[in-house]
Amino acid sequence: MDHRRLGRSGLNVSEITYGNWLTHGELVGRDSALACIRAALDAGISTFDTADVYAFGAAEEVLGEALRPVRRSSVEIATKVCLPTGDGPNDQGLSRKHIMESCHASLRRLGTDYVDLYQAHRFDERTALDETLIAFDDLVRQGKVLYLGVSEWTAPQIQAALDLGEGLGLRSRIVANQPQYNMLWRVIEPEVLPLCRSAGIGQMVFQPLAQGVLTGKYLPGRPPPQGSRASSAGRAPRFIRRVLGETLLERIQQLRPLADEAGLSMAQLAIAWTLRQEGVNSAIIGATRPEQVTENAAAAGVRLSDDLVVKIDAILGDLVDRDPAKTAQMMAVKAGWSREEA
Repeated sequence: MDHRRLGRSGLNVSEITYGNWLTHGELVGRDSALACIRAALDAGISTFDTADVYAFGAAEEVLGEALRPVRRSSVEIATKVCLPTGDGPNDQGLSRKHIMESCHASLRRLGTDYVDLYQAHRFDERTALDETLIAFDDLVRQGKVLYLGVSEWTAPQIQAALDLGEGLGLRSRIVANQPQYNMLWRVIEPEVLPLCRSAGIGQMVFQPLAQGVLTGKYLPGRPPPQGSRASSAGRAPRFIRRVLGETLLERIQQLRPLADEAGLSMAQLAIAWTLRQEGVNSAIIGATRPEQVTENAAAAGVRLSDDLVVKIDAILGDLVDRDPAKTAQMMAVKAGWSREEA
């Protein structure tokens, strides 16, 4: 497993990060979750991503249990705060109260004294940015958080945080961004990526497989295969069906010969594609079975030729979304955002 420096920070992260959104505590039980994390460790993955809202805290608990036998300094644990963790008026957002309480709760669930990376899960339009940044900075000063990041923030929001942090004289600064990014969803390319490159902010991208669509297992004209996310219970089908469509599925099948030519699985091709982008330091994968972890982790270190990338772009063509406004539409914390939507 190769490692990369996270932006201009001193933190090294594995090229593949193991994440447990929509899996641990929801799609898979405890034993399967523990087996997946062991497979990640066996594959050399050292970076693990979760959030307080995943499975309403159960995901952090499972991850903490799985990593307990591991030397703490040998892994990097990232978690997030912002989305609703309860029904109270202060159980969401980026207020000082919610940040402090959520951080302490995450540390308890994870069974650790600190997290390597603490991320603002979304931008909070209802809380003053200086209140958020000062609360994060205090957690860094207390040693409970080592590095700070954001997720699904727009370029202007990231720039505002950088400018304000400098003006306030804060010791800590944003070093990581966690956006959705894959062959089909490239909305960070026009604005977010250029800003982050110049500011030294690294990208830890999620959904490199577009909810499994880029694995090629969803075939045009056929129902979702049994055991897939689209056929499961819970919230997973709601997320994945947003990206399913006959034309899209037909085009994705045209990528299969390219993967075969490169000696890769479809999943490995998609993950390696994200890792080739300048500024992307790690791709976050999820899994319901250990063998998926092993397969996807093998994308680390793969370098795709420019000719292959050109062929991929020609196949996907007008199905690729590059509109930077889509980030703003997806990410803002709205009044009344329920726990089920998180």
